[in-house]
Amino acid sequence: MSSFAEQMETLAARSKSAERQALTEEATKTAVVLPFIQSLGFDVFNLDEVMPEFVADVGTKKGEKVDFAIKIDGKIAMLVEAKPINSKLGETQFSQLFRYFHVTEARLAILTNGKEAWFFSDIDEPNKMDSKPFFKFDFQNHDRAQVQEIARFQKECFAIDSIVEAASNLKYTRAAANYLSQQMNEPDDDFVRLVGRQIHEGPITKSVSEQLKPAIQAALNEIIRNQIQDKLSITLGSSNTAPTPKPTPTHEAPQAEIETTEEEIEGFMIVRAIAAKLTPVSRITIRDAKSYCAILMDDNNRRPICRLYFNSATTKNIGLFDESKTETRVRVDGPGDIYSHADAIEAVVQSYLKT
Repeated sequence: MSSFAEQMETLAARSKSAERQALTEEATKTAVVLPFIQSLGFDVFNLDEVMPEFVADVGTKKGEKVDFAIKIDGKIAMLVEAKPINSKLGETQFSQLFRYFHVTEARLAILTNGKEAWFFSDIDEPNKMDSKPFFKFDFQNHDRAQVQEIARFQKECFAIDSIVEAASNLKYTRAAANYLSQQMNEPDDDFVRLVGRQIHEGPITKSVSEQLKPAIQAALNEIIRNQIQDKLSITLGSSNTAPTPKPTPTHEAPQAEIETTEEEIEGFMIVRAIAAKLTPVSRITIRDAKSYCAILMDDNNRRPICRLYFNSATTKNIGLFDESKTETRVRVDGPGDIYSHADAIEAVVQSYLKT
């Protein structure tokens, strides 16, 4: 039996194939949705586990049906509503699922088009589906952490209370992360006043706020830089713990140690900030080398985003990549100039998200 992660990779290939061939909702169900439900450990051929076209009468509307009701021990655990793979998920689709949700005992609902799956619960108000999903899963582009989240929904380990608790934590953690990310890029007045009251004696006037704003922004960036530097130190340190054979003496000069500079870390943070609108920043990684510092997608050297050539004392360059992974070096004065090449960085990140 293949691992769950391997099943998700197989599902990713199915989704890409279906995107080219599936033209209807039924084709999407067959190609992606049913295999997805099966991968969670539910028998799609057993009506005691997966009930297709489940009738969910809503008020005066009779005969309303949801595509699949997934049962555990005879009780409805999840509702699944499918849409054609080339349709865009949005409010129109989940408003339909919203109606079904409150007339069943399910506390989880999934809306999917075979490319994405949106997960809903009743975190804000019992028995009323939240208006926003607590988790979105991209079948074609996902990381290990997202696969681990999906694994919670497997039949063998399904525990509704822990899932809803995790959903609540995930929802608020991501909301907090988005808010703090916005404050890092451009602190708003309320945030400046909040921090200002802790570090400034006296009223926070407009002039005081203008003085504090860049200091707060710099402090947030410094915290992130320090955390990254600590992680890099741990990584580099652990890679040097294994014993190595004593080298044969030679007349060659010893190799210089790789040192990730402050400018490289700053450049990495800027690339992360640019890519944040497209993908979770955890997918943007740094890998330093002697001649350049590589910024990669998913820590995969076959997915380069850019390279920072900051080691020279006189010139600095950034290597930009296009969709064919052809590198073009551009002269820059410092990390701040990376913002001028945001379009190129966004384009290459977008190209990796499509493959």
